[in-house]
Amino acid sequence: MIIKWDVTIPELSGDTPRKGYVYLPESYQNNPDRHYPVLYMFDGHNVFFDSDATYGKSWGMKEYMDRTGKELIIVGIACNEQGMRRLNEYSPLDFDYEPVGHIEGLGKVYMEWMLRELKPYIDEEYRTLPDREHTYIAGSSMGGLMSLYAVCCYNSVFSKAACLSTSLWVKIEEGLKLLSSGAMDKDTWIYMDYGSEELSNHPGCEEGLVWAFQMLLSKGTKPMLRIVPGGTHCEASWEKQIPIFMECLGI
Repeated sequence: MIIKWDVTIPELSGDTPRKGYVYLPESYQNNPDRHYPVLYMFDGHNVFFDSDATYGKSWGMKEYMDRTGKELIIVGIACNEQGMRRLNEYSPLDFDYEPVGHIEGLGKVYMEWMLRELKPYIDEEYRTLPDREHTYIAGSSMGGLMSLYAVCCYNSVFSKAACLSTSLWVKIEEGLKLLSSGAMDKDTWIYMDYGSEELSNHPGCEEGLVWAFQMLLSKGTKPMLRIVPGGTHCEASWEKQIPIFMECLGI
């Protein structure tokens, strides 16, 4: 079952509503005493329904969850689709990006909203396991960057992250310095990947991936880095990685 509701983030988009999505496993209704881990996902409008997805193709996460019967709550919040404001929300750093121009990184504002407003609401409204051990995060592209930022800099909240096609080309050196600044528990599992067909999309992608992997290893965490054969920068490709990152992270 998927529940939709309207969400506002005043600090980022004023009173303009966006869609929130909560996936509840089948057992949720039948077992009222059970509590569940939670996976938070960026670009929530692209996670479940083709009809809501930006390019008409979703991750197909509902079908995967229904097919596998995994006992997990999934929360997805739509991005800000006004112009290029998604880039602002999903970057922890300011950067310049042609042909758009200057991007003001509001990723910290987004994460503070998530931890101050969204997570407490989900934990109160649904039967979650709210502790760090059972709280995960995932996303792709800029959402992949935000997932990596979340697990590195808000490690007291998130224990696992899936970072697909992670946009580590955004200010590589400054970004890695930010990501490495936080204390991380050694029981942190991080899946990172990039499609073989998209590696040339941005200069510095390969360098950023290697640097991030080495940094995470040096902190004693459990990183996994994978180049996806034939992988491209789209939801159809990311959908194929769901069973792989779920298995790698033990979700």
